[in-house]
Amino acid sequence: MAAEIVNLRQARKAKARIEKERQAEQNRLTFGRTKAEKSLTRALNEQAEKRLDQGRLTGADDGTAGE
Repeated sequence: MAAEIVNLRQARKAKARIEKERQAEQNRLTFGRTKAEKSLTRALNEQAEKRLDQGRLTGADDGTAGE
């Protein structure tokens, strides 16, 4: 009943490779958007903000003018 022999250098390199790939996957999710996707998201956010502002009451209408 001999234990499995492990080369520590290879094990460290394999662990580092796995960690590097995990970080790369996270970066792809975070930064991997095209310019068109970014501009579409920006346009949709601006459109939603305009819709929200259109429904907003002004200070004279809700009695809080001057605050």
